[in-house]
Amino acid sequence: MKIKKGFILRKLGTEHMAVAIGEASKEFNGMIRLNNTGAMYWQELEKGTTKETLVAKTLEQYEGVDEDTAHRDVEEFLDSISVALDYDLQDN
Repeated sequence: MKIKKGFILRKLGTEHMAVAIGEASKEFNGMIRLNNTGAMYWQELEKGTTKETLVAKTLEQYEGVDEDTAHRDVEEFLDSISVALDYDLQDN
């Protein structure tokens, strides 16, 4: 899966914001506010990635997080930005 064309991530001061531009702004006219973890996930999604890779990155980044929690957190994040996601049929 990856971020749809027309969505960009910007850092404004200490905050990360994702916005739709061009054609994408016809479907979504707003901003998605992200914390540092969300920004890390977003950057991975810009390159194209899978849920499993995001879970692995979470486990690498945060000591003490178990795999079930990482899976749940990644799933919640993906649900929260679903408007900006472009899914491939093979995405997990």
